[in-house]
Amino acid sequence: MSGTDMSVAAAQDTPDPAVGERSRRWRMVLGGGDADGTGHALTGRDAAMDAALGALYGGGGERGPRRTSGAPRSAGLGGSAPNVARWLGDIRTYFPSSVVQVMQRDAIERLGLSALLLEPEMLEAVEPDVHLVGTLLSLNKAMPETTKETARAVVRKVVEQLEKRLATRTRATLTGALDRSARISRPRHRDIDWDRTIRANLKNYLPEYGTVVPERLIGYGRAAQSVKKEVILCIDQSGSMAASVVYASVFGAVLASMRSIATRLVVFDTAVVDLTDQLDDPVDVLFGTQLGGGTDINRALAYCQSKITRPADTVVVLISDLYEGGIRNEMLGRVAAMKGAGVEFVTLLALSDEGAPAYDREHAAALAALGAPAFACTPDLFPEVMAAALEKRPLPTP
Repeated sequence: MSGTDMSVAAAQDTPDPAVGERSRRWRMVLGGGDADGTGHALTGRDAAMDAALGALYGGGGERGPRRTSGAPRSAGLGGSAPNVARWLGDIRTYFPSSVVQVMQRDAIERLGLSALLLEPEMLEAVEPDVHLVGTLLSLNKAMPETTKETARAVVRKVVEQLEKRLATRTRATLTGALDRSARISRPRHRDIDWDRTIRANLKNYLPEYGTVVPERLIGYGRAAQSVKKEVILCIDQSGSMAASVVYASVFGAVLASMRSIATRLVVFDTAVVDLTDQLDDPVDVLFGTQLGGGTDINRALAYCQSKITRPADTVVVLISDLYEGGIRNEMLGRVAAMKGAGVEFVTLLALSDEGAPAYDREHAAALAALGAPAFACTPDLFPEVMAAALEKRPLPTP
């Protein structure tokens, strides 16, 4: 055989790295077993990652499919705190935080691990996120005293992360909206609203000079220390609204820290609870909620309506999937009455990053007909929605 022929033969026997990587990836996706078609055996870190995935997403015990490496891939974490805590440590080692949060959520839903979250050592092992907070709040009443302090620490960590992400932009956006809503007719030069001033003086346009003579100046008012607007957050605490309750509590605390906005926070199921006096600490607000149960929007709106003293300066934000267990016509009547009195009424089907949940479309359509369109809102959009409501301009609905 010539040297050229030997080189060709050697190249043909050398595995293609790209082909090997594709086989590896497909093996990780398909989960092993005789039917995966890759014939690729996992070792080292890949095998450990596969075991962590298999514990959650595998076929279900010893009867499940087997990995090509010979070890069984089965669903289940053993149902004990040590096993689960070990698995939580594994997934935090092998996967980024965003993936860990999804896997934790799936484990709680698929494998029924909620009860184990009542153990302090378990809570210390989890990756805190909004959905975990929702689960802890739903378990609040069943939580032993030995676990409550650990649970509060987990919740506080998430709340502080959310405040850091959302507070500065919210305050800046709403302060600007409050300034713009307080128009003055003799502004200083730096406070002139040139857009409104030009529009108000178009009749004084001088074509020979190509300019407008501003007989009347319109300016932004400086935000005073007195209360300019009142905001009522009315939050449905049914189980499906868990993430919305978390975000709304954080926003409630941010709004309450602004002197020019008087903020009230009300949560409801079939009963109504006013948590306004706890707004200085959103963790206290969250532990004052009770996720689950029925829904009586009409009763909640009746309470909110009774607290309105300055309708033209009030914004009511109803956060609910609109599945009403109370009196539908009375609920709609209250919204119509508040709108007629000058209240700005905002309906959010959800305040979370997940988009619109299941919701009552008939009630959403009825509210839209009253001039209160119902839509899902992300936390990042919420400051813009509130700014529009404070200025009485169209809401930036998605």
